[in-house]
Amino acid sequence: MSIDLKKILKNNAINEWRLFWLISIPMSIIIAIATMNADLSTGEGVSHMIGYSVRWAIPFIYLVVAASSVQILFPGPFPMWWLRNRKYIGLCFAVAMAWQGMFIFVISTFLRDYYFKEIYYFRDELEGTVGYIFLAAMVVTSFRFGRKHVNPMQWKLVHKGGIYFLWAYPFSVYWWNLSYADPRPLDYIFYYGGFLAFAIRIAAWGKQRQQALKKKASGGSTPLALKTLGSAMIFFALIASAIGMHWQKPLTAFLTGKPWSAELELWLPFWPFEPFLPLFILGLGTLLITINIHQEKTKIVADRLTD
Repeated sequence: MSIDLKKILKNNAINEWRLFWLISIPMSIIIAIATMNADLSTGEGVSHMIGYSVRWAIPFIYLVVAASSVQILFPGPFPMWWLRNRKYIGLCFAVAMAWQGMFIFVISTFLRDYYFKEIYYFRDELEGTVGYIFLAAMVVTSFRFGRKHVNPMQWKLVHKGGIYFLWAYPFSVYWWNLSYADPRPLDYIFYYGGFLAFAIRIAAWGKQRQQALKKKASGGSTPLALKTLGSAMIFFALIASAIGMHWQKPLTAFLTGKPWSAELELWLPFWPFEPFLPLFILGLGTLLITINIHQEKTKIVADRLTD
């Protein structure tokens, strides 16, 4: 007897709002139980719950980031279900982040001495605040009453920018955690999970470019030299992503060696972007192996003729 996966994944119990309640209610119950067992009268207890609640949130933002790209790379019933429920997976992320926001409010309001002595750091505060602003805007504009107040371009800017920023924050945190002494297994899981989620997006973008390259009636192809260079960059990026703890210190010292760069590090989120460099190289390598030289030359000529 064969299993009809497509039919199973269309079951109302695991789609849309029912899926949201199926995930968010048990998750909230578990966090609530952990809260009752924590000593919220101490800074250490509330700080523990801040970290505990955000660890529930992280997998959901990674799933949101990868949703559309998995469908492009591996079209099928499960990726389509995943993409169809992306909004509700994102709302589960928002629920976990609401718990974290509550704990942050408690510690910053009632345990201010501990908060400003042990936790507060301006750049972290800035990154967290921007993240919550994006999250609030994304939640509001996910519904008709909020979406009607923005145009399609604004909606896309809020949601795409928000997804990237909300992904970047935990991804960079766990990248840095691997550079510290005695990283935990969860640090590796969340770092590589975040890397994989964005690498899938790059791979899907590359696949779309490759498909467009093949469909062009004008012909053209990527030169072997560019393919070789692009492939080498992709390989290098994957290696660099795995050994960041070895090159982080010298690279950070080099990138923040100038006074202006050291100043930027204090207030510009993620500067100088060390965690993202392997992904940048991965994207550049993907671009090189999918360049249509003939198409680019034709475009340049056409642009000159229209000037």
